[in-house]
Amino acid sequence: MTTLAVAKTRAPSAPLLELDRIRQAYRKAGGGDLLVLDGISLEIREGEFVGLLGRSGSGKSSLLRIIAGLVPATGGNARWRGQPIEGPSDGIAMVFQSFALFPWLTVLENVEIGLEALAVPAAERRRRALAAIDLIGLDGFENAHPKELSGGMRQRVGFARALVVHPQLLLMDEPFSALDVLTAETLRTDLIDLWIEGRLPIRSIAMVTHNIEEAVLMCDRILIFSANPGRIATEIKVELPHPRNRTDPAFRRLVDDIYARMTNRAAGDRKERQAGGGFAGTGIGMALPHVSTNVLSGLLETLAAAPYGGKADLPRIAEALQMETDELFPIAETLQLFRFADLADGDIKLTEPGRRFVGLDVDGRKRLFSEHLMSYVPIVTLIRRVLDERPSHRAPAARFREELEDFMSPEFAQNTLHAAISWGRYAELFAYDDQTEQFSLENPS
Repeated sequence: MTTLAVAKTRAPSAPLLELDRIRQAYRKAGGGDLLVLDGISLEIREGEFVGLLGRSGSGKSSLLRIIAGLVPATGGNARWRGQPIEGPSDGIAMVFQSFALFPWLTVLENVEIGLEALAVPAAERRRRALAAIDLIGLDGFENAHPKELSGGMRQRVGFARALVVHPQLLLMDEPFSALDVLTAETLRTDLIDLWIEGRLPIRSIAMVTHNIEEAVLMCDRILIFSANPGRIATEIKVELPHPRNRTDPAFRRLVDDIYARMTNRAAGDRKERQAGGGFAGTGIGMALPHVSTNVLSGLLETLAAAPYGGKADLPRIAEALQMETDELFPIAETLQLFRFADLADGDIKLTEPGRRFVGLDVDGRKRLFSEHLMSYVPIVTLIRRVLDERPSHRAPAARFREELEDFMSPEFAQNTLHAAISWGRYAELFAYDDQTEQFSLENPS
């Protein structure tokens, strides 16, 4: 029996990791808690490659850090091989999105450093480090420094450094997202080949990703996360045999199904926000993506033109535009927020206002955008109302940032305010001075 055949018959067995109702909240600067994760329960067993898929901000990376023992959970129970996780555990290693190498150390020294921390004797450290470097495809670069390596090579060093300690569970936090498309594809292929051939010294893998095709290509089980707070919305088993072909109809159907689940969930979240009352369309506490109006206009024009004619399959348009899920979804959902498009069942379809926007000149587009911005984006409505009501027609950004921080983290509040500023400027609803951080009505007529 070949190594590949053994890998294919590998069956999940006893749980390595057990999470029971994990909850994570962070204290906000102004008091109160920001809930990031809520009610996360899952098991990871030997022989599994599990993908944590979802939009940025859904708490996936926070969950990975809880599993790694880098941060404690606010609530719930996390157990590694039956024991509570109370810090970094033997048998768990992590590969980060950034390369995080020591620039003054060689490749060999960077890989050895984890073994040095475990007090492994020098001769054994060297033997294991050389074996890991060879396994990951960097043989010949042992004495090179990180500055001499490409991005893909640096990430291979990161993999070798994680594998050299012979972990039972390998955690990967978007390990390919910082790489160019071709390099990422090569590294994905090499890693999955090593995994299915049984050549990696690990028993299971858990990977955070926002790339749907990447998850289907690599994982046995995919957990789709919803956001605000992060919860497991759906679990999908991937039963396609390795090696997987992106053009296989079954592969495409599964990708389409995941897009449909994620877009339907987004539409459901929007309806829930509408049902909550308050502002039309959403609440002031909604975190906004900072998507430029040029990008929004570009997608509207693309959808209106041939071959789409106003309606497109999201996986197909992502492929045509060479966009990751985390790039396309914020644009599509912003168009939905503005009522310029609808998302459902993995499709995006222009609404009547969206079609009208495409046919207008620059001034007409700005007027229509302004109408929809004031109707459906409450933070912009609030800024304009405050400016109208104040005798000076001026207001500091801190006044609105602090209000947003009652609902979200400072980082999301800042991003939301940036989006409001960009959209408000385009719509000529207000001016903003970046130096003084002041809104005003000086420029709009």
